[in-house]
Amino acid sequence: MDWISGLQCAVDYVEEHLTEDIDYIKVAERAYSSVYHFCRVFGIVCGFTLGEYIRKRRLTLAAAELLEKRVKVTDAAFKYGYETPESFSRAFYKFHGVMPSQVIQGCPLKSFSRLTLKVEKTGCNEMNYRVEERQKLILFGYKKRFEGVPFGDDRERQEDAFFRSTRAKQWLLRGASHTPDTSYCIVNNIDEKGYDFYIAYNLDEWTRKEIFNSAVTGVNFMEQMGFEQIMIPSQTYVVFETPKMRRPIMDYIALRKRIVTEWLTSSNYIFAEAPEVAVMHWPVCGESADRRFIEICLPIEKN
Repeated sequence: MDWISGLQCAVDYVEEHLTEDIDYIKVAERAYSSVYHFCRVFGIVCGFTLGEYIRKRRLTLAAAELLEKRVKVTDAAFKYGYETPESFSRAFYKFHGVMPSQVIQGCPLKSFSRLTLKVEKTGCNEMNYRVEERQKLILFGYKKRFEGVPFGDDRERQEDAFFRSTRAKQWLLRGASHTPDTSYCIVNNIDEKGYDFYIAYNLDEWTRKEIFNSAVTGVNFMEQMGFEQIMIPSQTYVVFETPKMRRPIMDYIALRKRIVTEWLTSSNYIFAEAPEVAVMHWPVCGESADRRFIEICLPIEKN
């Protein structure tokens, strides 16, 4: 079974059980996949999590039944998996913008249609990559919990805002780093609600040890900066590089999705449960700034 057919079988299973407790293990089994790998690929291909898909489909169907007066609000709440009518009403309002009791008044409603995945034949594109074993790496940085999936518009928006609002922290860590032209973006702890996104630098062991020591730094605010050590374990990674240019961000965004939709799905690898790393080779000024590039490093294992 090819990967598109597998994803579609999983979606069909979800649709058949929307009014039941959906077991993610059984969903992933329809795609002959682990839960971890299925949820990652589903999120990247579709741009939203499986949980988000289930929630929006349930609220769409609930609205249709309320509009046709086939169920009462309380019955719809329990039918579509909500513990109380109040929790159903809050979710309904957040999605539709109206309360369930207002539906029969002819209020505008939202519809989230059933997902159908299709194979799209495109040109035979070349992609340069390498598979390599990377040794354990200890980095130093700070994080924010992002919402949604690590690929798509939500990631782009949150990442851009995070970088713009924490420039002082970046400048501080760049000055402390022994490789100031190289920084790291790390994605870890992915679940249905979101993931941890880190901005980090490679500091030597002495600096990591003494950076909170006011007798060494001469300042007493370092512990308030939210810095922490981030350990990247030894892992097999597939590594792709953007073209070298002054602003490779758009290529970086497009390449992330191509890796999964084109390379991963035709390889003998699946995602491994380890951090994703983007290595930002980012000279600040001069002619070297025209040769910036980003390494996208995705953790993999044999399928």
